[in-house]
Amino acid sequence: MTRPLMAAFAGAIFLIFLGILAYKVPSLDLILVVLLTLALVFYDIVTSSFGKRKE
Repeated sequence: MTRPLMAAFAGAIFLIFLGILAYKVPSLDLILVVLLTLALVFYDIVTSSFGKRKE
């Protein structure tokens, strides 16, 4: 149960960091990289938190 919560917390902190970065440096290339990074982070959180675990 704590694994999805910690993953969501880490994702939120990373989202805040990337949001500040994209806001302070409004470049189209940087915004595209930030969006790609957010998609990969979302995919990682979903697959690692809710996927089947090998224990």
